[in-house]
Amino acid sequence: MSTTTKQFKHVSYLWDESKAAAMEGDEVALLIYRSNLLGADLRLTNYGGGNTSCKAMAKDPLTGNEVEVMWVKGSGGDIGTLTKSGLAALYVDRLRSLKNIYRGVEFEDEMVELFNHCIYDLASKAPSIDTPLHGFLPFKHIDHLHPDAAIAIAAAKDGKKITQELFGGTIGWVEWKKPGFELGLQLKQCLDENPGIRGIMLGSHGLFTWGDTAYESYVNTLEVIERCAEYLEEHIGKSKPVFGGEKLQSLPKEERLSQAALLAPVLRGFCSSKQSMIGHFTDDDRVLQFINSNDLDRLAPLGTSCPDHFLRTKISPLVLNLAPQEDLSDVTAIKEKIAPLFEAYRKMYEEYYNTCKHANSPAIRDANPVVILYPGVGMFTFSKDKQTARVAAEFYINAINVMRGAEAISEYTSLPRQEAFDIEYWLLEEAKLQRMPKPKALSGKIALVTGSAGGIGKAIAKKFAEEGAVVVINDINEERLAGATEAFKKKFGKDAAAAAILDVTDAGSIRKAFKEAALAFGGVDIIVNNAGISISKPLADHTEGDWDKLYDILVKGQYLVSQAGVEVLRKQALGGDIINIVSKNSVVAGPNNAGYGSAKAAQAHLTRLLAAELGGDHIRVNTVNPDAVIADSNIWAGGWAEGRAKAYGITVEELPAYYAKRTLLNEAILPDDIANACFAFVGGLLNKSTGNILNVDGGVAMAFTR
Repeated sequence: MSTTTKQFKHVSYLWDESKAAAMEGDEVALLIYRSNLLGADLRLTNYGGGNTSCKAMAKDPLTGNEVEVMWVKGSGGDIGTLTKSGLAALYVDRLRSLKNIYRGVEFEDEMVELFNHCIYDLASKAPSIDTPLHGFLPFKHIDHLHPDAAIAIAAAKDGKKITQELFGGTIGWVEWKKPGFELGLQLKQCLDENPGIRGIMLGSHGLFTWGDTAYESYVNTLEVIERCAEYLEEHIGKSKPVFGGEKLQSLPKEERLSQAALLAPVLRGFCSSKQSMIGHFTDDDRVLQFINSNDLDRLAPLGTSCPDHFLRTKISPLVLNLAPQEDLSDVTAIKEKIAPLFEAYRKMYEEYYNTCKHANSPAIRDANPVVILYPGVGMFTFSKDKQTARVAAEFYINAINVMRGAEAISEYTSLPRQEAFDIEYWLLEEAKLQRMPKPKALSGKIALVTGSAGGIGKAIAKKFAEEGAVVVINDINEERLAGATEAFKKKFGKDAAAAAILDVTDAGSIRKAFKEAALAFGGVDIIVNNAGISISKPLADHTEGDWDKLYDILVKGQYLVSQAGVEVLRKQALGGDIINIVSKNSVVAGPNNAGYGSAKAAQAHLTRLLAAELGGDHIRVNTVNPDAVIADSNIWAGGWAEGRAKAYGITVEELPAYYAKRTLLNEAILPDDIANACFAFVGGLLNKSTGNILNVDGGVAMAFTR
């Protein structure tokens, strides 16, 4: 195998000959290797977009004869992380024989079910709608990608002419057609009419390239995309200003982030009118260039061209009518200003649906925007979870790249509204949505648990994440926070958590943590006041410093965090939950406990006071009373264990057994038990419960509240 000597500027050449040599003769392994390399460069294709294939001979398990089998990325998945389990394997001859029973474009969707009759490997992934696009072409290795540079040409008004001139007829052209059986036939027809071409440009959509080997297909793909990118570079900003030039300037970085954090909960409230959404914010330079431009008002309503972009970003974005430096402190005034924008967007979307729908179209979906543009500040995206919101932002940046390139070489064109609708409300897409797992109890919810880098707080954060929430991990100790956040993301994924240093006695630190929550996820829904400290001393030994420390962390901390959290909750107007981790000591009078016990009693009553005050906002405030949570708990540091053992006349080593034996259930209490209690309050079954106390102490009769 020879390696290329060409130097690529606009794409990454990642092929390692030694690694590929170890796979020599295994075409499927080489397909996966090639796919992963292509997917590693987002300039070549977007997350989850595109598909790759290879055709190789294999033994038919029924006849023992050698047959040609096509391995192609199955439904869903991402080529950057593709493994063999993500491939569909089909008999090539059977797939091609489906042409004999094809009834025409009006019936092409019925062919998808017939792909299952062509499956070679019964353990393989379900075939995708793109299967015939690969199957009807004769090449051993094929790449179908969505590179911005190619789509910019494909979405240009003169795209076909530019493609012809740029590649001298070596790249074919097929006009826009949604993926499916018919498009597969059109690709084959294009090849038959243009023998010897090295690829095909799909109008408004993407690129097909190929080769006789995995390596030849890889290099061919890179070379075609590189040439497209070179062509755009030769034109962007040369004969006319990019996007018509700058209309306004961005705010400085920190001011952009401050404005975004202030506004995000308000936007999240509007976007969550049908279901709870998670947000994402970016002030990427490419976004700022677009949203600050003279052409924003002309281009933004057009929407995207590539169906992969469109499916994730909706028909078009919502553009805010706020000045970059707008005073966002008056929440009521800001809501009154942008509410008409959301009403108009929802009306536009409903009209789009009603105008384009068919007799058998699925019911209208959420009419709220996914992409929201704030000139001078940045872009917000909202979706059912953080990953989907983040990916929507990435796709809209792809769309911006496409618009910039297409405008530089010609004129940008988007999908016609009917074509866009037929993709968005495609019955096959609807079936895919219906097959998705049912949302978990806390899907779409954002939680901030104070002191969540260890002990009870970590257990609560973990439980919430397991139930679908995203979590702001925080701690006063930066090193402990870093370790906990890394472990949390490793377990739940990079989109499951954000991190913030949080000192509950410092109002500024608390505001920064909620700012992080707003920038990372759009706001907050669940606040758990868990951070704590314990000091057990006789009254004579108890210092004023001990007293102040207990009340600052436990009482003042709960007050400050709740105050800052309620401000965000009210901006969203979605209700929410505050849970205070108090203690059985709030109601039980024990020895050597004047400071800690009275502070816990203050926490408990503050819970009742806030429940009474916040009910009109549908903010529920409840208490969980643990007792003697020894395992993995920071509360036992700093002499607390020694103090309690002394009070009971036992050794520290005897404490766990002592605490368990004094309970009615004779059970030790674990951090997970407290986490389960917190979930009981927020999981959906107790939505009409506020001002309550849930004891998790194994049963301590003295702590009974009634």
